[in-house]
Amino acid sequence: MTTTTDRKLNFSAGPATLPEPVLHQAQIDIWDIAQSGIGVCEHSHRGPVFGKVVEETISNCRLIGNIPDDFEILFMQGGATLQFAMLAMNFLGNGETANYVDTGVWATKAIKEAKKIGNVHLAYDGSESNYDHCPTDDAIQAIDNAAYLHYCSNNTIYGTRFSRPITSVSPVICDMSSDIFSREIDWKSFDMVYAGAQKNLGPAGVVLVVIRKSMLEKCVDTLPLMLNYKAITQKGSMLNTPPTFGIYLMGEVFKWLLSEGGLQSIEERNERKAGMIYNVLDSCSDFYTTFAQVESRSRMNISFKTKSAELDALFLEESARMGMSGLKGHRNLGGLRASIYNAFPEEGCARFAEFLDSFASTH
Repeated sequence: MTTTTDRKLNFSAGPATLPEPVLHQAQIDIWDIAQSGIGVCEHSHRGPVFGKVVEETISNCRLIGNIPDDFEILFMQGGATLQFAMLAMNFLGNGETANYVDTGVWATKAIKEAKKIGNVHLAYDGSESNYDHCPTDDAIQAIDNAAYLHYCSNNTIYGTRFSRPITSVSPVICDMSSDIFSREIDWKSFDMVYAGAQKNLGPAGVVLVVIRKSMLEKCVDTLPLMLNYKAITQKGSMLNTPPTFGIYLMGEVFKWLLSEGGLQSIEERNERKAGMIYNVLDSCSDFYTTFAQVESRSRMNISFKTKSAELDALFLEESARMGMSGLKGHRNLGGLRASIYNAFPEEGCARFAEFLDSFASTH
C-alpha cells in the first residue's frame, strides 16, 4: 500500500493533495461501488446507488461543517470563476450596489465579473500594499444598504487570510475555495459561501455552495435555470447530470474529515503544520523572506523567497530531488510557495521544515 513516505510531497496550490484513505477507497469504488457490480462513474445520477451517495454527502457536509438547517447545500460546476458572475446575477439587482473587498487576484477577478452585471463599490483596495495583509473591519469602507458584501477568506497567491469573519450589516458572501473546512465556521457571519473543491474538498470540477434559504428568495426568475440558485436548489443540484464522481469523492473526503476528529481537530493540526514551516522561515530571516504580514499569515498557503532568484531556482531543484513537488511561486508574485491543505501530511511539513533549515545552512 502506498503511503506518504513513498509518494511525492505535493505542495501544489490546486488541484492538490487528497487523503490517502480516500484514494484507496476510490480505487475500489470506481470499479464496483456498494457491491452493485457497477463503478461509481457508471451509475445513473437518478438511480438509488448514487442517490445514497448524494444523501450521505449532504448529511456529512452538514455534520462536519456544523451547518444550520436554514442553509441549503448545493453541488455546482464551473469553478469559483462562474460563481463570480453568477452570484452577482442573482443578488445584484438594477440600481443596487455591492461592497467588494479586494485582497488579491481572485477577489479582483470577482470584482471584474460583478462589474459586468451591476454596480460595485470597492470597500477596500489591497493593491496599495501589494496585498500583503487582510484588512481589519475598521479599514473596510463599506457603503450602507448594499446588496451584499463579498470577500475571499484565504488568498492562495499572496499567502494571506482573514483571521476572523468580516462584520457587515449587508448579507455576506465569501469565497472560501482555499480554506473551507480547514477551521470552524461561524455561520452567523455568512449568508453564502462557495468553494472550488480542488484544494480542500476533492477533485477539480465541483463547487460546493452553502447558501442561506432567505437568500434564495432574492434570485431573479428571468435567469437561465443553470444560473439560478433557487432553481438548482429546487432540483437538488440535479437540473442536469451533475459531476457524479466529484460529488462522490467529496463525500469520501467528508467521511475522512469526520474520522480525523472533525474541524476542531483539523484546525489544531493545521496550526501545527504551518507553525513548523513559519518557525524555520522566521528563524532564518536573514535568508528567507515571507510575503504576508504576520497577523494575516495563511495556514494553507505559505509564500516566501530566498535571497535571490538564482537561489529560488536552486531551491526548486534540490527540493525536487528530495521528492517535493509544486513549490514554485505563482507567476504574479514569483518566489516560492508551499500549499499545505487539510490532506497534506503533518509528517510532510516536518520533512519540509528540515529541508528549509538545511538549505539555508548550506547556502
